[in-house]
Parts: sequence; C-alpha cells; structure tokens
Amino acid sequence: MRLEGIPKRESRSQFAALPFRRRKSGTEVLILTSLDTGRWIIPKGWPMHDLTPAAAAAREAWEEAGAVGVVSEHCAGFYSYKKAMPDGSSIPCIVAVFPLEVRKLESEFPEAGQRKLKWMAPRKAAARVKEPDLQKIIRNFDPRLYV
Repeated sequence: MRLEGIPKRESRSQFAALPFRRRKSGTEVLILTSLDTGRWIIPKGWPMHDLTPAAAAAREAWEEAGAVGVVSEHCAGFYSYKKAMPDGSSIPCIVAVFPLEVRKLESEFPEAGQRKLKWMAPRKAAARVKEPDLQKIIRNFDPRLYV
C-alpha cells in the first residue's frame, strides 16, 4: 500500500488474524514478535487487492508465522494502535481481527526465522500484547462463535 500524499493524521485500516487451535486443555492462541521492536502481536497488515479482509488476514498469518488454516469471515473485534513509520512519524491504524483456526504451521514462509512464535492460553497471550482492545479480544475469545 502506498501512503505517499496521504495526511499522516488520517487513520488507516489493517486486517489481522487471531490464530488459534483447540486442545484438550482448552483453546490456545498464537502470538508473535514484531520485526522492529520485538513486542508481542498478532499477524496483521494492509488491505490486499482482490482479497476479502478475512483472506488478507489469513495471508498475513502465513507470511508472518507460517500459519495455515480456516479463517472466519466474521470479525472478532477491532483495536487501534499507532504504526511507527521509517521517518519517525506514526499513522493511527484501526485493525479488524479475524479468527483463524490453524491446521498446520509451515516451516517455510516469507518471514521464517525473523520472529518468535508462541502458543498460549488466551489469558496469558492477552497479558503479553500491549493494546488494551486487543487484550480484550484475545481474553474473551470463544472459538465456538467462529469458523
């Protein structure tokens, strides 16, 4: 996505996947570290031409974590954050989150080896991410409502 010529104060939309799996002990969600700061996040990115928001979120999950599975077209919620730009400025972003039931984690994907990946119980994962609204989405996530 090209951001040139767009006032930096305007908010932008992004799409994220909430990768999860079901275990006998309960649901686990996959979180990963960001490329720049190493904070815990979920896979997210800009809208993609010819892909639905959910499909774009699923593509990000594969590119960033190698996660492949079934994505829900139903949004689990929204959160906001400020995207740091290379010039030191930031862009406010609103992120729509789409649950992705992970069927497999591939070992070869575009960002392999660049991030840490961790499966966690939703409450633990929520405590690791920074954004309060994302914490709520993860903490309250019920996979029976999706996919």
